[in-house]
Amino acid sequence: MNKWYQLKSYSLRQRIFMSMILLTVFSSILISLVSIFHFRYEAQKYHEERLSRKENAIKQHIEYILKNTPYKLTEENTFKIFRNKIFELSDIHGLEVNFFNLKGRLILSSNPYYYTKKKTIQLKKETLDKLESSSNQRILFIRLNRDDQNVIASYSYIKNNNFKSFAILNVPYVESNDFYNEEISNFLKRYAQVYIVMLIFSIYFSFTLSKTITKSLTQISEKIELTRLNQRNEKLALQPGDQEINALIQSYNNMVDELEESAQKLAQSEREYAWREMAKQVAHEIKNPLTPMKLTVQSFQRRFNPDDPNITQKLNDYSETLIQQIDTMSAVANAFSNFASMPAQDNESLNIVKVAKIALEIFNEDYIRFISNEDEVILHFDKTQLIRIITNLVKNAIQAIPEEQKEKLVEVKLERTKSTVRLYVKDNGIGIAEDQKQLIFEPKFTTKNSGMGLGLAIIKNIVENYNGFITFESTLGLGSTFCVELPIK
Repeated sequence: MNKWYQLKSYSLRQRIFMSMILLTVFSSILISLVSIFHFRYEAQKYHEERLSRKENAIKQHIEYILKNTPYKLTEENTFKIFRNKIFELSDIHGLEVNFFNLKGRLILSSNPYYYTKKKTIQLKKETLDKLESSSNQRILFIRLNRDDQNVIASYSYIKNNNFKSFAILNVPYVESNDFYNEEISNFLKRYAQVYIVMLIFSIYFSFTLSKTITKSLTQISEKIELTRLNQRNEKLALQPGDQEINALIQSYNNMVDELEESAQKLAQSEREYAWREMAKQVAHEIKNPLTPMKLTVQSFQRRFNPDDPNITQKLNDYSETLIQQIDTMSAVANAFSNFASMPAQDNESLNIVKVAKIALEIFNEDYIRFISNEDEVILHFDKTQLIRIITNLVKNAIQAIPEEQKEKLVEVKLERTKSTVRLYVKDNGIGIAEDQKQLIFEPKFTTKNSGMGLGLAIIKNIVENYNGFITFESTLGLGSTFCVELPIK
């Protein structure tokens, strides 16, 4: 039985199918039990009514005997009155007949078995009390006899002409259920035949119903699995004549509408937030060179003397300071321009191993190592942007190693797989703290003292434009490893 409590481990279709079969089996068993109970109940009612009819017939016969007996109708004369008539009563009516006195002791019986026992037969006090308290002066007891048959025993008073009781009549009736047992057997045989047909139909109906229900639910489940916030999701068509499934489909379609509306609001909010942050950063970076420019101009204005013999040199120094700050502002503008709109891709077939070696030539650090598992890996890519990815990552790796650190290492590794090429840049620098890892690719975020924090954001933008992705692993105090994976087309 424990298996039936584990239906949750099956699919919905299996559960519906098994539930329908179990329901059919359970209902069939219930109908069989109710039918058997009904047959038993009808048999018992039939036997009780038959006993009542025979008992009335016996009482009428007894009344006839009492009218024609020469003996006085008293308890003491009961034996004399019925001793020659008891077997006649039993034979005519086909039932055992027993007479007891009012105290419950057996006086006379048509059953010879009682005489072979050679002991007094006495009714229980409980029987006498129930008979005396009965409203119709008659009670029935059902018991099993020595042959395991149901026996209905009737007890009633025999009254004289003055309506005074002087004896107790007992008529035992042995139930014969052969007819009803045969009827039950025939019914169960016929029902079994119908049940087999019913079971086959139920299996077919359950299979069809479960398939119909789960088909729609499977479609909904597949659609929900494909539902994404950042894409347009397809709605489901309503199923004709299926109100429950249609309600579920309508809920899903409403969810798609709400999801699309939320995605639009979220995208708009993210764009607004990004531009606000970008505006703040641009303003901050531009204000940095403006302050020394203003101080330089004010200082020159206060100290300007046309007659100063060094006026030419001071003017040159002043101009160089302004030009330097203007160049800084120009660099800031260019950096943000590059981040805001990537330059057009000029894709060509490149040997990424060769390009990586060329990119590393600009670095003078002797602790930079290059490893590749192949001499040639062809990639369709923009050469300038590929060099930018490599140089940016290597530059970050170099800057992540403290100057005072004795053992320094930056390892650049190229690895080709079946359909991708992976670029690893590993350093043994200070690493990245846990609370900073989720911000590492955010614009304007940097762990360095200088720079605008746009390098990794630009790299991520380039990589994703080529359907690749960039990941990293870092342990504080041990170093970091950045991995760029690009598809080979």
